[in-house]
Amino acid sequence: MGAPSAFRHQGLGATIRALCSEIRRLYLEDETPWVVGYSGGKDSSAALQLVWLAIRELLAAERTKTVHVISTDTLVEQPLVAAWVDASLARMSTAAGEQGLPFVPHKLTPEVENTFWVNLIGKGYPAPRKKFPWCTERLKIMPSNKFIRDVVRSNGEAILVLGTRKAESQRRAITMSKHESKRVRERLTPNASLPNSLVYTPIEDWNNDDVWLFLMQVKNPGGTTTSRCWGCTRGRPRGASAPWSSIPRPQAAAPAGSAAGSARSSRRTGRWRP
Repeated sequence: MGAPSAFRHQGLGATIRALCSEIRRLYLEDETPWVVGYSGGKDSSAALQLVWLAIRELLAAERTKTVHVISTDTLVEQPLVAAWVDASLARMSTAAGEQGLPFVPHKLTPEVENTFWVNLIGKGYPAPRKKFPWCTERLKIMPSNKFIRDVVRSNGEAILVLGTRKAESQRRAITMSKHESKRVRERLTPNASLPNSLVYTPIEDWNNDDVWLFLMQVKNPGGTTTSRCWGCTRGRPRGASAPWSSIPRPQAAAPAGSAAGSARSSRRTGRWRP
């Protein structure tokens, strides 16, 4: 049996409003900058969208704390994916400026000595495999950790916002539950690998259906879709969106009265607005 829905008690709208209220409270509690991990996948998109929706409701005078959005380019990504992420970050930066929000996107890359081809060809590493996944640490984790350490060095502390969920796997659920007991502040867990940084996981109790429901139903403040990442996230439905908006995917118009046209029209209605 899968994990129960996080919306089962209060419903989608009330749950999202409560989460946005929690995010605003945590944001206003101190001057610690936030770092949001963003890959463009469904979980990181949902976590970032929640933070965006919450902070845009604050008064302009209260939006004083920077929210860094980091996305790591391994330099061996599929070209279409890399182009989509670049366009997404660029649009995010523009939308943040237009909406007066403190979001600052960053594209991170590994150091030259840690890049894939330097290790595979130059150092003679074997191809990455399950028992020796050397690429994950060098290409993705190390650039992110370096950025977070720099933020900590400049500000004394950092709060890392992640889209990790217990329902991802049994192992993830056990790890996250164990870390909960070490929380020093409400919903904030010490980062085991990075001193002076705390981890906030707003969608930790959501299951897969919750994530998809949120992405499909919550109105996008930017007004456009993220349908180009459809194939990367196991079929994000057309109309699913993110508040920084992304590059739209052109579609041929369906004949009036056709089944496709009717289905497309129904997908444009009935979204819950926060």
